[in-house]
This record gives sequence, C-alpha cells and structure tokens, in this order.
Amino acid sequence: MDWKLFLTSAGLPKETRENFIKLLPKAPHKIKLCFIPTAADPEKNKSYVGKDIKTIKKMGMNISEIDLKNKNEDSLLSDLSRCDVIYIEGGNTFYLLDHVRKSGFDKIIKQLLDNEKIYVGVSAGSIIAGVNIELAGWKHFDRNIVELKDLKGLSLVPFVPFVHYEEKYNKLLNDKVKEIDYSLYALNDKQAVLCVGDKYEIVGEGRKIIYKK
Repeated sequence: MDWKLFLTSAGLPKETRENFIKLLPKAPHKIKLCFIPTAADPEKNKSYVGKDIKTIKKMGMNISEIDLKNKNEDSLLSDLSRCDVIYIEGGNTFYLLDHVRKSGFDKIIKQLLDNEKIYVGVSAGSIIAGVNIELAGWKHFDRNIVELKDLKGLSLVPFVPFVHYEEKYNKLLNDKVKEIDYSLYALNDKQAVLCVGDKYEIVGEGRKIIYKK
C-alpha cells in the first residue's frame, strides 16, 4: 500500500482540512487519532497544543494522547497500532527527534505506514519526516537544547518541509538551498504537503513554492 502523510505547517486549518478528510479511510467520527505532544515540552507557550486538540475533537475524531517519553519500541507499536492516524504535534524539532530515537518510534514508523496508518506532522512533526532537520535552526526558532549531533530525519519523504514560510525568508532560502542536497517545500501556515506514495502536492491557500534539487 502507498504510504499516506499529511505534512502541515500549523495543524489542520480550514484551508487544508478537506484535503485531510479525503485522505481518511472512513468518516472522521470513526477515526482513532493518536496525538503525540512530546515536542511541546520545552515550549514556554503551549497554547497551540490545546487549540489543535480542540480542532481535532471538533472534526469528530476520537483522540488519545501518547507521550514518547518513557516509551519503548514494543509499547509504542502496541499503542500506535490501535490508531488510524498518528499526529505528531509541533514544538522543538531537536528535542522531538531525540525522543523519536530514544523511544524507538524511528524503528516502527515505517511498519505502521505499511499497515495503512496516516502520519500527520505539525511544524517540527513535519520536519522530522524529511531527510534532515538542520533547517529547524535556520530561523533561530528552535535551539538544539539536547545537543543532537546526528540531524538526519526519518526520510519518510525525499524532501524537507520549510514550515511557517513568509516572504521575508526568501533570501535565507535562496542562500541555504545552495548548501544542501535535498529539495525544500516552503509551507505557510495555511498549507500542507499531501503525500500519497511517491506523489507530493502542496495544498491549501497561497503560492506553491518548491526549491528543487
């Protein structure tokens, strides 16, 4: 089966919601969603987590929260196998990838995608799905608080989403793209990348900007 991912900049705003719903195998009220909030731990303002949970509940999905901390590969596989959607909340990308590895999530996610689970990433959750997370530090939004040395992502897709895109970042992107060997998909907060198999499409509102490699 084709893997299905929905990589967002800022969750499920109304501009991308219909695209997400079409990806679901059944009606939203029959969907079990596993919500992973771990990346938000280091953030001072966690209000976005509550807003995202509210949106998910408003859509009618059944939500259960799973923290990657203190989890292992077996317990995670058991928990996540019960869900239709695995939703990785945003926050600190370096901290998130560190716990993705410590928990064994990195070892089971491909198996879960093979078993028709849908991966939804928000901000940091989208970045880790790509080939490298170094761009998380480009805008100084994320500090490498865990002193992570290996910045390779999960490589679930062959590119990296540049989240929270605004025009003011054009010069930064034009400079940085010369130094990297992978493509960037620039996403504003009303956009997402819809990924089905090896087809990748920017959906939502705004210009579709891709820095191809």
